[in-house]
Amino acid sequence: MRADATRNRLAVVRAAREVFAEQGLEAPLEEIARRADVGIATLYRRFPSRESLIAAALLEKIREYAAAARRALAASDPWDGFACLVRAICELQARDRGLGELLSMTLPASDEVERLRAEAQVDVAELVSRAQAAGRLRPDFVAEDLLLMLVANAAVARITRSDAPDAWQRFVGLILDAFQYTGGDSLPAAPSAAQMTRVRARLAADRGCGAVPLTGNASGYVETDLRIGSPG
Repeated sequence: MRADATRNRLAVVRAAREVFAEQGLEAPLEEIARRADVGIATLYRRFPSRESLIAAALLEKIREYAAAARRALAASDPWDGFACLVRAICELQARDRGLGELLSMTLPASDEVERLRAEAQVDVAELVSRAQAAGRLRPDFVAEDLLLMLVANAAVARITRSDAPDAWQRFVGLILDAFQYTGGDSLPAAPSAAQMTRVRARLAADRGCGAVPLTGNASGYVETDLRIGSPG
């Protein structure tokens, strides 16, 4: 890249990071271009899809998420590690609306984001197994429950951000109490992995990324226009 092209790219990434954190992943790209002091056509040339811009802007945040999972796995007490991870993830979501949304959806256009997410998921699965083996995490807890929590916490943080910005902390405390094993009644059936895969894909599509899953079909997708200038 020429020096001016490099400067423009960095300016767009910085502006996107700020705007996505404030307004979420559906934020107008014109606002990002305005803050970066570039034309919208320049933004399009640097980032031909909304997903590519999201990946560039939030890659470091996803690295923070993966690092939090590694730190939690290193904790001597499995429940403490699990609880610290839940708090860390929810705090990341509360501080950054865009990241909060990204953690609950897929971003198939970015191999690096999905690689980091997959690495973190391996660590989380091991942490869950250890906490259950220690008798601290309820035995009917499944991976889909963590995704449900991420979807819910993102909504809590978004809705309360202006008026009660610390409300997410109480929500997380309640969730952790619910996750602990106390020998109570069994939970209703968890949503299946296929169902939650469709949820994540639909959330991505709703935010202008990826594809909309076909109803009732875990593997079929209807492709959407991925150009970042597309309506919606």
